[in-house]
Amino acid sequence: MLSSLGRCWGLCQTSLVTSAPIQPATLPSDRIPSIQRRTLAVLSATQIVGGVGVAVGLALSSVVVDELSGSTVISGFAGTATVLGAALLALPTARASGSGGRRAGLSLAYLAALAGCLISVAAIGLGSWPLLLAGLVLVGGGSAGSLAARYSATDLSPKGRSARHLSLVVWASTIGSVAGPNLAEPADEIGMRLGMAEKAGPFAFAALAFALALVIIFGLLRPDPLKLARGLQDDGQDKPGPGRNRTIRTAWETLRTTPMARTALIMIAISHTAMVSVMSMTPVKLHHDGSNLDVIGLVISLHIAGMYMLSPVVGWLADKAGKLPVLMLGMALLLCAATLAGTAGHRVWQVTAALVLLGLGWSCGLVSGSALVTESVPISRRPAVQGLSDLLMNVCGATGTIVAGAIVGLLGYGMLGLVVGVMVALAGFWLVTIWRGTSAD
Repeated sequence: MLSSLGRCWGLCQTSLVTSAPIQPATLPSDRIPSIQRRTLAVLSATQIVGGVGVAVGLALSSVVVDELSGSTVISGFAGTATVLGAALLALPTARASGSGGRRAGLSLAYLAALAGCLISVAAIGLGSWPLLLAGLVLVGGGSAGSLAARYSATDLSPKGRSARHLSLVVWASTIGSVAGPNLAEPADEIGMRLGMAEKAGPFAFAALAFALALVIIFGLLRPDPLKLARGLQDDGQDKPGPGRNRTIRTAWETLRTTPMARTALIMIAISHTAMVSVMSMTPVKLHHDGSNLDVIGLVISLHIAGMYMLSPVVGWLADKAGKLPVLMLGMALLLCAATLAGTAGHRVWQVTAALVLLGLGWSCGLVSGSALVTESVPISRRPAVQGLSDLLMNVCGATGTIVAGAIVGLLGYGMLGLVVGVMVALAGFWLVTIWRGTSAD
């Protein structure tokens, strides 16, 4: 599927790469702020629309796989498939961005998500959970696009404001992501009226959302922020050429000489692993406890609100207080979330509180860590390092969901909270030692 999608994308990318770019030498410097505001507006609009598509699938995927397969362990692979898809598409998205600009990379990601939703609709109609998992891999392109969009917001950011600009785009996901799970029920009813199988309607609705996101990015993200920023800020580094191997090699070469970027990548990966592991299994737990789709949708909506609602505050704090302190705050919040989730039992309110704190901790890790990655590497190498960051965080997240499904199926949801709590506690302790070392210097 990915190879066929890549061949189709080649035709689109050619037109993007060969389009006439803006010449930075003839561009007045006072136009950059207005171009950045337009860029942030376009990216924010895309995040709102794309967030609906991501959240609708997020709320139902594990439940649908659980029903089709009859296995709690297999249901954990629903979250794994989506996260794995985001990981698999991270490098193609970065490679397309490096050669054709942000518009090329983001369009590729949303095109994959659109195809995945259509496959998922067909899989539910056929009652095939293996085909549904295959579709969910491509649906992960929505998450890949959302993650890449946050980096796109920093290309033209002035010094000292990268975290705030990045957080504004992350915040824009709040509207679509919070509304998405609550649209699952009416979308399901409309889908069944149109002759679709039960629970296929939400994925069809998500397909429409990703199609609109693709149109917004492809048509309105002009001028391309990365192309323009490269022209304005030539850092003298060698310009990496296209190609998967070159992208990975460039990223690793850069990370070897930038310890702060390495630290940021690790913290982003741990934050994402903790969040995805607990979040992916919470709908299954609530479903087994007797909660209906409305309750599950509300809990996931509040979790997503925690992820995105306060991101501008997190971005402001990261720019003012420093990235490392905010990363430490994120680890503390994740530890509290894991403790609450692990001891919740059948108390829905406690599970809900845990999910909100889980989202807040993830926001601290993602916003502060991503800004630290951006500030630590030269602009010519940013797409490669950013792509590797998204690859690693999603691979770790996918691994976490596999383990989470097994833990919940064999030992229960409480044990999952304990395991995640130990992981983030160790990461937080290591981060404190790094911060003390940098403060002493």
